[in-house]
This record gives sequence, structure tokens and C-alpha cells, in this order.
Amino acid sequence: MVAIRDGGLQLFQSAYPGKEICKEDLFYYTYGFLHSPVYRSHFASTLDKEFPGIWPVEKYEDFLEFKEAGRKLGDLHCDFNEAPEYPVSFNKGETALIPPRNPQSFYHIDKKMKFAGTGKQKDRKTVIYNSNITITGIPEKAYNYVVNRKPALEWVMERQRIIKDKDSGIVNDPNCFANEAMGDPAYPLKLFRRIITVSLKTLEIVENLPPLDLGDKKK
Repeated sequence: MVAIRDGGLQLFQSAYPGKEICKEDLFYYTYGFLHSPVYRSHFASTLDKEFPGIWPVEKYEDFLEFKEAGRKLGDLHCDFNEAPEYPVSFNKGETALIPPRNPQSFYHIDKKMKFAGTGKQKDRKTVIYNSNITITGIPEKAYNYVVNRKPALEWVMERQRIIKDKDSGIVNDPNCFANEAMGDPAYPLKLFRRIITVSLKTLEIVENLPPLDLGDKKK
């Protein structure tokens, strides 16, 4: 069930007389609206502290565009495991013609993925996945999709590694998840490639959102 209050729905229904709007419409509108670069930039400092709110845009046609964008974004983000793997290249570890004899060993992650180069020479187009695999041909633009102040791709690099909690001693091992839960030792690599696709498609949708007039909205 969509958790939207009746009062919020009534506000939008009154803004567009004669138009049928349900809570699901408003849910997707909100998700699209929250991705507006103008909104995020204007309320950047406020969003760290509180939710500045959502309001009806002036034109019903723009409402529909935000709603459809929100629906596409929601499907894309919820079904990220269904996204196509972006066609990267490999400086090392291409397996298209010759599959590895021991996939679990070949795709095993023992250290955090890292970019090629260091400092000013850091190359984000190239990621060292492990000692067997080096990915290249990653679009620089993909890093423009940011979640919680960090590119989504860098979240994958951060989380897809063996981490031991200091207090509990619990080990988070992405290799176990890949082998046992997903049945695919290459899952972290495929996830990285899928998130490239998700990032680029998200940016494409966001770039085509309607312009947003903030009027007298305070930061």
C-alpha cells in the first residue's frame, strides 16, 4: 500500500480539477520530483536536516511527466539485478571465449576493488576487480549518478568486499553471497556492470525531467 495521506492526495487533486489522480500516481510523481537536479541543488543544505516538501507543479502535463519518470526510475532502481550488463572491455580477464576452469577462484574478491592509477593520475574508466580481472571502458559519466553523496558505482566497490565487524566479529563476504545465494561466482562483477547501466539510464531520465520553477520556495 502506498503510504500517502488523504490530505496530500486531495491537495494534488484540487490543483488539477477534473483530472483523475490516485495515491500511486502521487507516489511516482514524488519519486520523479525528488530526482530533479534543480530541487536537489536548491535544497541541498536543507535535505541534510529535514524534508522540504513536495508541491504540485503548475502544468498537469508536467505532473504526468514527473510521474512517468518516477515510475521508470522506480522500476530501474528496484529491479537493478535485471538491468543489462554494460558492455565494458577488459585489460585483463576476458572470459568470453574461454571460461575459467575454476570460476569461484577466478572471480573471488579478497580486496576492495580500486581504480587504476593514484592521486591526480587516478583513472575511473579502469577498475581493478581482483588480481585476475581489470575492467576498462567504464563511462566517466556513470559516476555522475550519486547516492548519499557517493557515486552508485563507488558504493558497489565499497560494499563488494570482505568486511569483518570489529565488535561482533561477523564477516560479510560477497563471495559467499555470490556462490550460495546467487549461484554465480561472477555476481559482483555482473552487479558492477549492471549499476553502470542503471546509472546511465537514471541520468538519461533525469536529464529529460520538466523544468522546475521554485518560485518563492525557501531553502
